[in-house]
Amino acid sequence: MLLDVDEVVARCRTARDEHTPQLAIRDVLAELVADADAVAAALGPVHEGGIQALYRSPDLTVLRIVWTPGMKLQPHNHAMFAVVGMYGGQEDNAFFRRAERGLESAGGRDLVAGDVHVMGHDAIHAVSNTRSEYAVALHVYGGDFFDAERSEWDPATFEERPRDLANTARQFTEANAAWAARPR
Repeated sequence: MLLDVDEVVARCRTARDEHTPQLAIRDVLAELVADADAVAAALGPVHEGGIQALYRSPDLTVLRIVWTPGMKLQPHNHAMFAVVGMYGGQEDNAFFRRAERGLESAGGRDLVAGDVHVMGHDAIHAVSNTRSEYAVALHVYGGDFFDAERSEWDPATFEERPRDLANTARQFTEANAAWAARPR
């Protein structure tokens, strides 16, 4: 499959206009990540963890997210549907639901290359990469990922606070530094 970023975005934009966009986007991502090499070639090599915006509009955001080995991200929500298509490594998700005292565990799911996972607008999850390789995925959101009012929770106390994307960027920076400094 010959693929480039414009083709990935165009397929997701077309799916967004379907009657059930989450399912249509799931199908698009399933087809794409079935050929992980084509996705990797289209999106370029991975040198470090981070969030790369491929497309952003009020009703759709397409990202490439690279989770650095050893990285853990606190519980957070998206306040919109999300579809994750893994094309390399493994992303470990712990799910939560709101409870009287913050959050309570609601299970988990480990996503490996080739997996696609749909999350509803009210999903709350934490992500980690416990492997010694980068975890790479396409993440597609039913809104503007960067502009939505969202929450995150302290991982120790489960105290809710406004989502802080600058803090998330620092977490990627710290994880990248720790990975680069590891003994080899």
